[in-house]
Amino acid sequence: MVRPGDIAEFIACQAMSAFFILTPRRLCLPLGHVVGILLFHLDGRHRRIALSNLKTAFGTELSERRRYDIARRSFMNFCRILIDVLKLAGWPRRRVEQVLTVEGAENLRRAVGRGCGVLVFSGHFGNWEVLTNSLCGPAPVWAIARFLDNRLLEKRLSGFRAGLGAGIIYKEQAAREVVRALGRGDVVLIMIDQNVLRDLAVFVDFFGKPAGTTPALAAFHLRTGSAVLPAFCYPERGGRYRVKIFPALDFSAGGRGKHDVLKITQTCTKIIESQIRLFPENWLWFHDRWRSRPPGES
Repeated sequence: MVRPGDIAEFIACQAMSAFFILTPRRLCLPLGHVVGILLFHLDGRHRRIALSNLKTAFGTELSERRRYDIARRSFMNFCRILIDVLKLAGWPRRRVEQVLTVEGAENLRRAVGRGCGVLVFSGHFGNWEVLTNSLCGPAPVWAIARFLDNRLLEKRLSGFRAGLGAGIIYKEQAAREVVRALGRGDVVLIMIDQNVLRDLAVFVDFFGKPAGTTPALAAFHLRTGSAVLPAFCYPERGGRYRVKIFPALDFSAGGRGKHDVLKITQTCTKIIESQIRLFPENWLWFHDRWRSRPPGES
């Protein structure tokens, strides 16, 4: 059901899209930084979450001033990327490819060649929306996503993702559709860096503190034997993006029990943590990552 508020949000989004389509990209990107600075100072709730998360992650490892700067830059980069997504949505796929540098494409081709399907995991890091473009070629690509609350905006975002060459598998129907896609030898992209409700999560170490994390990646791998590859997108100067596809991870043969799921999820979460440590401003620090707590912890 479409609510009046949804229509207003959709009209606002369409108006912004029209503005950014007409505005040169070299002006859109700095504008994103300005919007991010304003949002950082106006959105007190998410600013506090970001600063609290940074203190949890780095403690005395980084000064208070440095943590504040990372939080501010996180807002700036998020708004810059949000605006760039609106801008790139009006571009044909081939033109989007011109602003991407892809490293490790051979890792993906090699994994696809095994014929068991490929699970690519990443986080909400850099411009994760253009990752799908970099994965296209060796096999059909699917991205796991959740429905936006605003169905009109969901249709708009789905159109953008489809334009980048990816189909969408929604979380509500993910299990069966992902297994089918992997059975065909397709590539499935999944984000595993956000908080999951306690009843649905496994708790693994993330910056030294247990974090509720989806077990889906590990479960799909153990069920299908699909290759598991990390991939990340890094913003660079001049409005370009560098995508790095890492080699497939080697998980020793084991069972399908909770211990195996926990081990795989922990390994992959630590890889995401390592990338965040290298480029902390590229991650969404204002997401309440440690909200779910293990049983027995308030």
